[in-house]
Amino acid sequence: MTTANKITILRILLIPFFVIETIYYVRTGNEIHRLAAVLAFAMTAILDGVDGYIARHYKQMSELGRILDPLADKLLLVSGIVLLSFDNAPYLRQIPLWLTGTIIGRDLLLGIGAVVIRAVVGKIMVRPRITGKIATVFQMLMLIWILLRWDSLFNGRLLQALMIGAGVFTGFSGLLYLLDGMKQLSAHPASSPSGNKSVPTEPRPPAGP
Repeated sequence: MTTANKITILRILLIPFFVIETIYYVRTGNEIHRLAAVLAFAMTAILDGVDGYIARHYKQMSELGRILDPLADKLLLVSGIVLLSFDNAPYLRQIPLWLTGTIIGRDLLLGIGAVVIRAVVGKIMVRPRITGKIATVFQMLMLIWILLRWDSLFNGRLLQALMIGAGVFTGFSGLLYLLDGMKQLSAHPASSPSGNKSVPTEPRPPAGP
């Protein structure tokens, strides 16, 4: 259990606190809960960079870290997106359902694809895409923008741009990952046609003495 992995686990433990504080704010309108939710969200996002720096700088890269780090990111984003997809008026802006469906649908598609590739190929080769990183940045900015209640700035046009950017890059990155998965499957012998099987011949009787 490296220091980087401990920080990643701390990030995961902060997510339920963020969810609870957000729900309390929507129900009560108490600004203390909103500030606590923003602080938890910000700390989780900042610690993402901290554990990555520690893992690279002090050579603490591990198989556990490769699993926990993206899991913590995904749990934070999905939790925030699902929470803000409900009608939280008049306290928080609602995320459009088309965007929620795009983000959740892509994650489900990638998850199912990973299971299929692992079952057929036995090994998954994931090539990080810049579009996926940009999509994550857009999603993070959109969530923090809503939590800070800055949605009224510039008549809401900036938040609308963040939502559109998140949807476009999320969908495009999902398509690229889907194409990568199809290439891995098509390159495996299990995806090739079996062809005509040879008809077994009857065994010949043994030769006499």
